[in-house]
Amino acid sequence: MSEATSCGGVVIFRGKILLLYKNYKNRYEGWVLPKGTVEPGEEHEQTALREVKEESGADGKIISYVGKSTYTFTAQHDIVSKDVHWYLMSSESYYSKPQREEFFMDSGFYKYHEAYHLLKFANEKQILEKAYAEYVELKKKGLWDKKQESK
Repeated sequence: MSEATSCGGVVIFRGKILLLYKNYKNRYEGWVLPKGTVEPGEEHEQTALREVKEESGADGKIISYVGKSTYTFTAQHDIVSKDVHWYLMSSESYYSKPQREEFFMDSGFYKYHEAYHLLKFANEKQILEKAYAEYVELKKKGLWDKKQESK
């Protein structure tokens, strides 16, 4: 068994969440949150920001750490145990451009209920719930826009 670590972001602009649609060799892969592998010497925050930018073209700003999801998958005769560290992020626009080299065919910002139902994986739905609840609390307290400006 191998271990891997990735980092990603729940990117929110004007209450909408950034999602990516993956389609590999005309096989439905589903809607996902942007995330990717930590490179040597990289901090988790750096990885999350870099991966959001690479996969979606969006500029994210980290607001807070949301949590970690763990899952296993099979890859080339090996079982991989993967930890993904997630961050709540803000963006300054709806701009996104899916990274074709990684088989992302579409991207966009969606209302919470749409994003929740589009997401393919249960662990990403749980992270979205947690991140969005934090966003709503910050917004309620008038801290979301202030947090965006201070980062």
